Amino acid sequence: MESLTDLANLDSLRASLQTKGLALALNLAAAVAIFVLGRLGARVLAKTLSRLLERSGTDVTLVRFLSSIVYALLLVFVTVAALERLGVSTTTVSAVVAAAGLAIGLALQGSLSNFASGVMIILLKHFRVGDTLEVAGQVGRVADIQVFSSVLETEDGTRVVLPNNTLTSGVIKVRPRKAGEATQQAA
Repeated sequence: MESLTDLANLDSLRASLQTKGLALALNLAAAVAIFVLGRLGARVLAKTLSRLLERSGTDVTLVRFLSSIVYALLLVFVTVAALERLGVSTTTVSAVVAAAGLAIGLALQGSLSNFASGVMIILLKHFRVGDTLEVAGQVGRVADIQVFSSVLETEDGTRVVLPNNTLTSGVIKVRPRKAGEATQQAA
């Protein structure tokens, strides 16, 4: 009788292994499909963003940089989704991604400060393109106000690039315009 019971247990074990093996194979196939299709989708989205930015006249270096960042971020999400489908706990992966995001945020702290200052300069309009400023030991006419920095041209033609944070955190002397001098608007 024991041999019949052993055979029944063996058949039950074999059926269980087949079911688990089939489930694992299906999960593996689904994870590979998620990864391959997600990677393709990420590539298409990154290229679409790249084309849109190029058509809008954005600098090629910035276009490539933003496109690669978008692709990398999407690839991280696709990889996490594929691992989740395999049954891997993605809590640790999510924690690592969050820590990397925090580290990048801290590394870009100065740039974000310059960006916020650029927005403040544009919105508050303490000075405009064409005004003559005395700021941070420099005197010059404002040639351009950009997102992260502003450009002054000195009397001798030297272009001085100042981080926007320098302009909003220090004292700025705006020299009065001469009579009849028109205000230039940024293009």
